[in-house]
Amino acid sequence: MAKLPLEGVRSVAMPVVFGVPFGTMLLADLGAEGILIESIQHFPPVTRGYLPKPPQALVPTTGATFGGTGGIQTYVDHWAGDRPWGRFVMFLALGRNKLSCCIDIARPEGIEVFKRLIKESDIFLESNAPDAMAKLGLTYDVLKEAKEDIIYLSMPGLGCSGPHTNCSLFGAQIQALAGHTWLTRYPDLDPTTTQSLLFHCDASSGASAAFAILCALHYRNRTGKGQFIDLAQIETVIPHLGEAIMDYTMNGRVQEPTGNRHPAMAPHGVYRCRGEDRWAVLSVSSDEEWQGLCRALGNPPWTSDERFFTVTGRIENQDELDKYIEEWTCRHDNYEVMYILQKEGVAAGPVLDQRDAYHDAHLQCRGFFELVSHREAGTHLYPGMLFNMDKTPLNIRKPAPCLGEHNDYVFKEVIGMSDGEIAELEKEQIIGGDEYIVESFF
Repeated sequence: MAKLPLEGVRSVAMPVVFGVPFGTMLLADLGAEGILIESIQHFPPVTRGYLPKPPQALVPTTGATFGGTGGIQTYVDHWAGDRPWGRFVMFLALGRNKLSCCIDIARPEGIEVFKRLIKESDIFLESNAPDAMAKLGLTYDVLKEAKEDIIYLSMPGLGCSGPHTNCSLFGAQIQALAGHTWLTRYPDLDPTTTQSLLFHCDASSGASAAFAILCALHYRNRTGKGQFIDLAQIETVIPHLGEAIMDYTMNGRVQEPTGNRHPAMAPHGVYRCRGEDRWAVLSVSSDEEWQGLCRALGNPPWTSDERFFTVTGRIENQDELDKYIEEWTCRHDNYEVMYILQKEGVAAGPVLDQRDAYHDAHLQCRGFFELVSHREAGTHLYPGMLFNMDKTPLNIRKPAPCLGEHNDYVFKEVIGMSDGEIAELEKEQIIGGDEYIVESFF
């Protein structure tokens, strides 16, 4: 089998929430050896769950989760178990193809172990507030002494400089600061009713981190030099609003939210279909596509209304137009809407929930979901690779690691520690796994 694109590259990361875990997942998928630095002293909030021992009342069993949030306290088989940090579904999804070791980097002995690992590595990634790494004595300048050509990526919410750099932020705050929360809502509702728990900044910062690392690796291959990467999560998501930002800088205009509608297309929206909570989305971007839509609907009398002949007219009369279209979509299921409209060249598709996406024939045909076995979570299907490469096929090679699962490999084979050193550090609780968790973890 051909070597994977990043085979031979070793990354070390402090996983926090979603951004760094997603970025390191991408690197690991490409073949990089991804080692997570975890702890038996401190539970990693959000990364491996929201509570070290969540009450079963907060673990959803069927339907919507606690508070209707859709997965915040979600564990395999609706059960947190004795070691819930090994059963949290977000970690299981993002932890694939990685290794885990536990080091107490709050103590000098742990810092020295960590530096020995960095000396054998190529990349370090973290997303703590900048002052956190400085307090630990693990800045770029310090790690560069351990490994001169190390690539060090830091990705706080607002970056490593600026008046608010040490603010404590999650995705909700970053998207609000970036302008997403303002625009991603309906025009007749305020932001308090439309915020979701799907944050663009989490995935965009992780993907941007992986891309930045690839660029830095390419630079190091050419020059032999590592570098520091200052990645502000907010700056990875603002470009998503490029048109709105430029409209203000060039025209002095603040764009208002439009819901599912488009300023230059009509019809453009989500329409109710036959069945309970079934919907389809369609977009008409030209007069030719409008004619295709009319043919697909059987050219009912209202399509001869001159108000709908031009895009300007359709936009001005969108409320009435949407009512006519939904009268038709309500007579069909959402896949039928897609098939009928696509035959006439109209962009259309069903609105799917997670169950629908798993059973979608297209994703099934492409083999997107992969079967993975995990010693704590059992065997389940997982979302697969983001893309396919014909010369270097990618797949889920190993499940998400249990806490400290790869201590022996990291400390013995990577760092070269003796059995005596390891035993002494375990005795002092500098390193360890599940069996060594201390009271402060909880």
